[in-house]
Amino acid sequence: MRSKVERLQKFMAECGVASRRKSEELIESGVVKVNGKVAKIGDKVNPDTDKVYVRGKRIVIKKKGGKRYIMLNKPRGFVTTMSDERGRKCVADLIKDIPERVYPVGRLDKDSEGLLLLTNDGDFANVVMHPKKEINKVYHVTVKPDMPDDAAKKIMGGVVIDGRKTAPCEVRVISRGEDKANVEMVLHEGRNREIRKMCALFDIEVVRLKRIAIGSVKIGKLKRGMWRDLTVDEVKKLSANPNPSKYRV
Repeated sequence: MRSKVERLQKFMAECGVASRRKSEELIESGVVKVNGKVAKIGDKVNPDTDKVYVRGKRIVIKKKGGKRYIMLNKPRGFVTTMSDERGRKCVADLIKDIPERVYPVGRLDKDSEGLLLLTNDGDFANVVMHPKKEINKVYHVTVKPDMPDDAAKKIMGGVVIDGRKTAPCEVRVISRGEDKANVEMVLHEGRNREIRKMCALFDIEVVRLKRIAIGSVKIGKLKRGMWRDLTVDEVKKLSANPNPSKYRV
């Protein structure tokens, strides 16, 4: 019986290439081909009959060994990809003992650290990353020389970076030193280097950035460079009610 066709990005996610959103970016970049032709957004495929290639390598749906939901404490210096053409250290190096082919849910830039989720469940990844869900991401940020109250207020209300205004967020100064401040920031967007760019508008340098929570899931005492499976309860809570009514770290 012939399989029903499905969206190309969904098929790519099921093959473990990347999340649906990242797969769309790959399609737009022109590195994906279907039956020898460069793919475009909106294309659909039949997994039984169509041949899909990413950067010249054919992708297929692997036999499923079960869904995996991984929490990794990403160290600084690692890029959030499963492979890197430039030879940089990537998060795949930290989870080599996982037999399933998982991929990152969202991203942390190379200079940032902390909580990163990885999964082979495309539906779960889509829920966590979908902008309409507005899932809180909590960060502890060390800045220089300070986080002035007026700058914090403007950042909380939204500022324009890369030609688009950021969504409202929370900024709370935890402590101040002679030439630095420790700040907690709560965002629900996933824009590239958003915190660094917002701070740069006010000549504030981010010297350390660590994500400590995504929705109700907290990094806790997980050591840097280590990973663990999410509990069943963590997966259910993040999928069904990603943001607790009152969040406190």
